Order: sequence, then C-alpha cells, then structure tokens
Amino acid sequence: MAYYLTLPNYVNNLHTLGFTDADFTDGGSDRLTDAIVAWGDTDTIAKRVRDHLDAGADHVAIQPLSPAVPGLADALAQLAQPTPSLPR
Repeated sequence: MAYYLTLPNYVNNLHTLGFTDADFTDGGSDRLTDAIVAWGDTDTIAKRVRDHLDAGADHVAIQPLSPAVPGLADALAQLAQPTPSLPR
C-alpha cells in the first residue's frame, strides 16, 4: 500500500475523502489502512466485500496485496482461498 501513497492521484483523492497528510506517513495510518484495505482472514474479507454489495455495488474489484514483492503465484493463491459467502 505504501507505493500507492507516493502517487499524487491517489493521495489527492484520499484528501477529498477526509484523510490528512498524517494518514500518508510511514506507509499509511491504521485509520487509512482499515478504511481502504479489506484485510484479515477470508471471512473478514468476504464480509467487507459483502458490505459493498449490500450497499448497492454490483461489482467489487479485489486486488491481492502481499508484504513481500507479490508475484502472480502469490496473487492466485490468495484469490483461490474459499469464500463461500460471496457470489462467483
């Protein structure tokens, strides 16, 4: 996530949503991370996606993140985790 906080278009958009410069230091504040990243076990992530769908979204994009340099194998492994509570 820290990489995206170096990109002016992302930071400017997050400013319009009420985040401050303090939220962008050291890779992002906990407040920012919790607001924009669905993280945790598969049930927790599925709930965050379900919240978007229940609020009226008809599509939710999921981008796997990894603390290491992610590769295709890592992303596919994350996406392959079972999430039975979500439509496919």
